[in-house]
Parts: sequence; structure tokens; C-alpha cells
Amino acid sequence: MAHEHKLEIFRGLWKFKSNTQKIWGVLAFLSFVTAIEVILGIYKPEILMHTWIDPLEGGFFATIGNIILSPIVFMKPLNLIFILLTIVKAYYITWDFMHMRDEVKALRRMVVWTAVFLICYLVFILLQEGGYVFSVYNADDALITRDF
Repeated sequence: MAHEHKLEIFRGLWKFKSNTQKIWGVLAFLSFVTAIEVILGIYKPEILMHTWIDPLEGGFFATIGNIILSPIVFMKPLNLIFILLTIVKAYYITWDFMHMRDEVKALRRMVVWTAVFLICYLVFILLQEGGYVFSVYNADDALITRDF
């Protein structure tokens, strides 16, 4: 059974006349997001290269706060922008090119939210392990030194 595809994106804010136009519109949006990522990656604005909030100092609760907030709040804003733009692109690729918008609501949620959760989990692990590896290589008494 054939059925009509929904010919709008951004919850109906941008409508198209045909499915081909919609594919080109989504491609243009994804290309725009990728261009923003590339431009930010090449120029690396100085304001986005330093953390905006310093770690908390104090006792037990400051330590707990630093552990909870460190992967998100204390990272460079440029990294956070890259992560968010990557999640937006993954969402739209799944939503439009894999036609998830035409599926049952429960299946859409299972696929999209599982992917979003796994991407966030992967980013958290990479940031935590990357911080550890950085501290191991850059310690004063490091047994392993980098020669690159």
C-alpha cells in the first residue's frame, strides 16, 4: 500500500511541493549545518576556545558538582557546539532520509532516542577517557611521553 509522504520539515514551517524538492531541502539544511561546523573548525574563534565556567572549589559538594558538571559545563564551548550540531544532523538524517517521520510513534521514539542516548553516552566516555589520557601524558612524572 502506497501512502503520501509528509512534505514539510521543521514541524510544518518549511513546506515542499514534491518529495524530490523535500530531499533537496533537507540536503541544503544538512549542508548548511556541515558548513557551519567546517567554518568553526577552521577558524576556531578565540571566545569559544576557553571554558566559560571554572571548576567549583570547596568541599564534598563541590567535588560532586565537578564530577557531574565536568563533561558538559567545563568543556570548551566549541566542542559543545560540534556535539550538538552532530546530534542535529544525525536526527535529521534518521528523520527524513530514513523516513522515520512516516512510522508509528513508538518505533520512531525507539530508534531516534536510542541513537541520541548512545551518541551522548559515547561523547561522555570519550571526554572522560580523553581527559585521563591527557593527564597521564602531561604529568610531571609521566612514564610515557609523547614524541609527536
